[in-house]
Amino acid sequence: MADHHRITVAVAGAGGRMGTEAVRALAGDPRFELAAVLVRDAGQARTSGRFSCPVYDDPEHLLMEVHPDVWLDLTDARSVVGHIDRCISFGVRPVIGATGYTQADVARWDEACRRQGIGGIAAPNFAIGALLMMRFAAEAARFFKRAEIIELHHDQKRDAPSGTARRTAEQMAQQRREAAAGPSAALDEGTPPASAESLARGLAYHEIPIHSVRLPGLVAHQEVIFGGEGEVLTIRHDSLSRQSFMPGVLLACARVRELTGMVYGLEHLLW
Repeated sequence: MADHHRITVAVAGAGGRMGTEAVRALAGDPRFELAAVLVRDAGQARTSGRFSCPVYDDPEHLLMEVHPDVWLDLTDARSVVGHIDRCISFGVRPVIGATGYTQADVARWDEACRRQGIGGIAAPNFAIGALLMMRFAAEAARFFKRAEIIELHHDQKRDAPSGTARRTAEQMAQQRREAAAGPSAALDEGTPPASAESLARGLAYHEIPIHSVRLPGLVAHQEVIFGGEGEVLTIRHDSLSRQSFMPGVLLACARVRELTGMVYGLEHLLW
C-alpha cells in the first residue's frame, strides 16, 4: 500500500521574498504539509492572517511544539547557524538556503546529523540552471588558465561575494587540481595566481577574482568569463524571478529524508 504520509515542513524566514515563494510552492505540492513558519514578529503575522499554519518567532518553541520532518531555512547570516544547530539537536532535517555559514559549520553539522541518524542539505543555489552553470564552468576551468566571476544580485542581499560565486570558484579550483595531477596539456605550466591588478578589482577566492554587483531590479545572476589565446568563453545564468529556485527547494525537501549526514550542494542529488 502506498504511503500517503505528507512531509511536514517548517519554513524559517517565511516573511521574506524567498520565504514567500517557498510557502506558496509547498502549499501547492501534495507531497508536503506546511507545518509551521518562523517570522520576526509572530503577533503581527497572526493578526494579518497571512499564514494558514502555526506562526512562531521563537525557533525553540516551534521545534518543541511542532517537530516537523524538515526545517527549510531561508533566513540570514545572523540567524542561520543557531537555527541549524537547534533543529539538528531536535532530530529535524535541515534544508539550508540561507548563506553566512562556514565550512567549519558544515563539518560540525555533518557530525551532528550523523549522530542523530539524519541528513541535511546546505545549498548555495537551488536553481537547476545555476547548478549547470557551475558544472560547465568547472569543466571549462580544466582548459583555461585565467577566469573571473561576476555575480549580480538585488540590493537587499547583504553578503558578498554570493554563496554561488564562492561555490563556483571552489568547483573550478577542484577541477584544476585534478587536471594538474593528470595529463592535461592546458595546465602543464600550472594555474597562475591572480594578478595584483585583478585583486584590486575584486576579491580573489581560490585565486579566482570575484566581482559583486548589488543593484535594484536584479534578482540573481552570474557569469564566469574565461580568457585564452585569441578567444573568450562566457558562461552565464540568470534567475529572472525567485520561482526559478522552487523546483530545487522542493527537490531538497523531498529527498533530504534519504540522506545521512550534511550534503553541501544540491548537485549531489542531481548527478
